[in-house]
Amino acid sequence: MARKIAGLQRVLDAPALFSVAYGEIASSIYVALGIVALHALGLTPEVLALAGALFLVVSLSYAEGTAAIPETGGAATFVRRAFNDLAGFLTGWALFLDYLIVITLSALFMPHYLGAALKIGALQHHPWDLVTAACVIAGVAVIRLFRRSAIYRYGIVIAVLDLVTQVGLVALGFAFLFSGDALTRGVSIGSQPSWHSIAFALPLAMLAYTGLETVANLAEETREPGRALPRSLFSGIGLVVVIYVAIAMVALSAFPAENGTTELGTKWLHAPMMGIVAALQAHVSTSFGSALRIYVGLTGAFILLVAVTTSISGFTRLAHSLGEHGQLPRAFGRLNRRTLVSPQAIVAAAVISIALLLGTAALGNQVAFLASLFSFGVLLAFTAAQLAVIRLRFTEPDLPRPFRVPLGIRLGGAEVPLPSIVGAAATLAIFIVALATHVGARYGGPIWLAVGLVVYGLVRRRLGEGVFERVQAPPAEQLPETHFSSILVPMKLGPIGEEMVATAVKLAQERGADVEALHVIRVPLDQPIDAELDIEDDRAAASLEEAQALGADHGVVVRGETVRARSIGEAIVNEARKRGVDLIVLGSAPRWRRQSRFFSPTVEYVLRKAPAEVLVVAFPEGVMEEDGSEES
Repeated sequence: MARKIAGLQRVLDAPALFSVAYGEIASSIYVALGIVALHALGLTPEVLALAGALFLVVSLSYAEGTAAIPETGGAATFVRRAFNDLAGFLTGWALFLDYLIVITLSALFMPHYLGAALKIGALQHHPWDLVTAACVIAGVAVIRLFRRSAIYRYGIVIAVLDLVTQVGLVALGFAFLFSGDALTRGVSIGSQPSWHSIAFALPLAMLAYTGLETVANLAEETREPGRALPRSLFSGIGLVVVIYVAIAMVALSAFPAENGTTELGTKWLHAPMMGIVAALQAHVSTSFGSALRIYVGLTGAFILLVAVTTSISGFTRLAHSLGEHGQLPRAFGRLNRRTLVSPQAIVAAAVISIALLLGTAALGNQVAFLASLFSFGVLLAFTAAQLAVIRLRFTEPDLPRPFRVPLGIRLGGAEVPLPSIVGAAATLAIFIVALATHVGARYGGPIWLAVGLVVYGLVRRRLGEGVFERVQAPPAEQLPETHFSSILVPMKLGPIGEEMVATAVKLAQERGADVEALHVIRVPLDQPIDAELDIEDDRAAASLEEAQALGADHGVVVRGETVRARSIGEAIVNEARKRGVDLIVLGSAPRWRRQSRFFSPTVEYVLRKAPAEVLVVAFPEGVMEEDGSEES
């Protein structure tokens, strides 16, 4: 029986996806507020609201595309489906740039929040902010190379922490800082800010709404993507837009525009949320102000660390999709069996991000340059994504669409979504504005695309495929037949335990192997390890006898043993190592997936620590349901 190479599993439900959506998008305000305020001045709330409204319109097309084609790759996937592989690659390559910019800026701003919280001035200035940022990127990459990310498991906690922090600042800000007069002081549309500054700020405001692509890339890991993705996107984005506008109103009340500038975009450029805290400290007690400074600073640093981690993961998912479809070397499409990422993608994300960080450090406007590069990539991808959704309405009208962009109009025999038309025109217009007003977008963006075209051409030449030809992802790759001489099956009472013994016996019969049946009695901590547990001992003996009888019926040697331990997972791993087995067979009940996780803690522990191959059989809902007995 051949074994499939590890792949992405559908383990995320709607609450988990909402938490990822909110956490991803809401983290951007820690970075974007200062640079947008520097140019938009008192119109910052309006600029953020306008960008947020456009973001909501774009998310409609993303929701339709990802629900109809629930594969990793996001916009690059449905652009490839609608047009051709080259268009899909260019979209994905532009999005690579966005992931890299988010990684770079999040890592760069993190030490500024940390330094403000702990009053470590060195972290807020060159070179130590750069050194710290580079170490953060490298550290996250190294950990990710060897461990599977647990960020999504704790996504709800992270989102709640972020939401509480931002709502708390808004509440305190409106109580102590908000002033309608201060908000409009020094504002004269056309002069302060000038029309050029407004045009300059609008593309930068797109930096405040990162994360849409990261969420779209989770389509292949989402249960019921047709329902969960749209609901999570719309609720997360809507909440973020409201909070962003409120934060901007508070911030500009604290630091109103004067003489064509604001301290929010100068003194507090790298930690704008800490600027709000500093302004609040004049209105609250010293102890409360200090506690608020530490809390917001540490929270901001943590949220930015999470943004680095999730952006690296998003980069690897996109690389996986492009690698599978012959748009990057195939190595990028193969996932590590333990971490479910491509090591090549992790290394590439870290190396390029650090190069961007250090390479732009000498620029006097590093943040603005990187933000303009981000706007180039995201606006190009947003435009392509919306055009793809429109084209698919013509080319694949019968494609199942669990969610459809509303307000369709009949055109050329197809129902064309009006929001996608308006959104594509708007993002294309802002893209042109970005090229006209931003040096980074005008020169850096095209250079990045040119490098991508070279990479794409070399990959297609090596594969012997044309640049426009559609390359399908290979079928699930099979590992060659492997010889097993000894199979360990941990015993479990109930139907799942019986099924696992039968599976182990069948494998052993096919391979000429022996079976080691292990029954672990978990002893509570309040009892000695050799406590009298007669009932458990009798049940263990009976289950082992049944396993040996089943083996005898099929001509398979089954050796049984009962051990006592505090941890079932640790006992399984220790016994597997002591016996030198080649394979461990485990079962996973569906009840764990109803709790927003795929495997039980015991199975997850064995997968991390096992000295041998592990075969896990995950039963579907309604099959092999348990009565609450311990998961093995």
